Amino acid sequence: MPSLPELGIYFSLLLFIIGLFGVMFRKNLIFMMLSVEVMLNAANLAFISASSMTNTIDGQVIMFFVMAVAACEAGIGLALIISLYRAKSSVEIDDLRILRG
Repeated sequence: MPSLPELGIYFSLLLFIIGLFGVMFRKNLIFMMLSVEVMLNAANLAFISASSMTNTIDGQVIMFFVMAVAACEAGIGLALIISLYRAKSSVEIDDLRILRG
């Protein structure tokens, strides 16, 4: 029977695959951003599980950097979504090309 950190690795793989399919097959920007957040959280879970397996703190430190990147990504992504919605009244990915300057 796998240990708890190994189950965390398997679960993070499953979450990452779900997020990857969400990014690949959705056309709504909000759902795509949520899928990217799921992928980043899966990476965080993998870092924490690996850190627990090796009895080091390295994975936990990297997790905080990934969380900072996720916060920046969310802010920039939401700004793009608001800009797109104001210009086109839609949040579909096909409408993004109108934002080119």
